[in-house]
Amino acid sequence: MSLVLKFGGSSVADAACVRRVAEIVKGAAPRSPVVVLSAMGKTTDALFAAAQAAERGETEVAMRALKEIVAGHKKACGELWEGEPPVDLQQFIEALSTQIDMLLRGVALLRELSARSRDAIVSFGELLSSQIVAAYLHSRGVPAAWLDVRRVMRTDASFGGAEPQTGEIARLARTELVPLMGPERIVVTQGYIGSTKDGITTTLGRGGSDYSASLLGAAIGAEEVQIWTDVEGILTADPRMVPEAVPVLELSFREGAELAAFGAKVLHPATIQPAVDADIPVTVRHTMRPEGRFSTITAKGGAGSKRPATAIASRSPIQVITIESTRMLAQSGFLARIFDVFGRLGVSVDVVATAEVSVSLTVEANAPIEAIKKELGAFAHVSVASDRALVALVGERLKHTSGLAARVFGAIASINVEMISMGSNEINLSLVVERKDEAAAVRLLHKALFAGNGESR
Repeated sequence: MSLVLKFGGSSVADAACVRRVAEIVKGAAPRSPVVVLSAMGKTTDALFAAAQAAERGETEVAMRALKEIVAGHKKACGELWEGEPPVDLQQFIEALSTQIDMLLRGVALLRELSARSRDAIVSFGELLSSQIVAAYLHSRGVPAAWLDVRRVMRTDASFGGAEPQTGEIARLARTELVPLMGPERIVVTQGYIGSTKDGITTTLGRGGSDYSASLLGAAIGAEEVQIWTDVEGILTADPRMVPEAVPVLELSFREGAELAAFGAKVLHPATIQPAVDADIPVTVRHTMRPEGRFSTITAKGGAGSKRPATAIASRSPIQVITIESTRMLAQSGFLARIFDVFGRLGVSVDVVATAEVSVSLTVEANAPIEAIKKELGAFAHVSVASDRALVALVGERLKHTSGLAARVFGAIASINVEMISMGSNEINLSLVVERKDEAAAVRLLHKALFAGNGESR
């Protein structure tokens, strides 16, 4: 059996972090680990900023940003090796630096930054971090093979958000990845990036490194995919709002996806879908506390749990659009007309609540409100409430817990709830409140439903 360990940017942000990662990886060596790495710290953001500066023709700004990125990586290397890092690693860093320099100067010369060029530039963060970690492991006597994931992670040519081709990934994993694996043999590779069949670099978009780990785990039939980050798993609420929030030890894939979709920042729902399909457990762990608590996401989750809810997520700011028309009464096709407008404008709708002559729904704060109002106004009255928050109570047992509604609304009796919706899968109770009441609503709900729990099962 094998294991996939994915480490995010905060987990490899500096030399001290890399040392901790190395210890975790070393401990997993008997389980044939494949290590998937994000770029160090905020490297990807810095590369995006450099590319944008080049597009504006600000060559000196772009070059200065590149110099700072390279200097940061060299500093980490100097601290890791307490002096000169291996010559081949130095040469790799210099070669990549030269490539990025040429790409940025080309963008600045043309004043044009295509999605393809952007992917090529921002891919270097993962290549750098993975080379450093692999070299450090090797220098510590840990056998570590570095693999350019672009040899395996086959995608289409949708630059910036490429679609993985799972059949090809599985085939390439058998020929390129599996031969490198084995007990006490570690493979170090990259998250977030891939390539087309013609070898052109692509990126997987938001949550790309988690997605890479899940895809590789499914391709090799891993026994577990571990996501290492800066929290002890998925918590019962955002710890910035609820300091006493605790890890959810077990949850289902459906619960994990709902929490992520409604504001939990640990995972993006699409990123674990390959593991869901392959029935591979996904665990979320704290890099700084490898022996601490963590969350395990499986198909069944906490099936035997007696908890009334699993966790609370929230998201803001959002906007609530209310569409009213007497023509809605006993008229077929009215809702279809409404959602046709949102479809044509490319606007995603989160939560919907209906009455006899009105429909209320939520959209993101950056939705094109004036265009929506103009189109809907042709056949209905439209009103918009801005600066709102969406608070979601998620759990497989919501529909089976008698008296839950009384506990929920009793807890937030002092807060005005403007909209209520029970998710179509019946594991999500969503409430819309004014944004100023978001944190209070989350705290009150958490106190009513989770107070006294040392851990949430």
